[in-house]
Amino acid sequence: MGMKLATTVSSPMLSISEIRNRASAFSTRWKDEVSEDAEAKSFWDEFLNVFGIDRKRVAAFEKQVSKAGDKSGYIDLFWPGVLP
Repeated sequence: MGMKLATTVSSPMLSISEIRNRASAFSTRWKDEVSEDAEAKSFWDEFLNVFGIDRKRVAAFEKQVSKAGDKSGYIDLFWPGVLP
């Protein structure tokens, strides 16, 4: 059964100062990360949180997609109507 996701975000707006503070903390926390496979979901959750976005409300992980040559694969994060 498919998961329904919101295509818009209706969270309270963060100030530029709050976004900058969150972005600085995020970049410090992730600056030495080397394992994309092991940390992809945590990375995306925390990245979107910089902007006050709850990823579970708007995006799905590991969305199956069609690739050239009748092949398929997966993308880390799919946000319908925003991140195709």
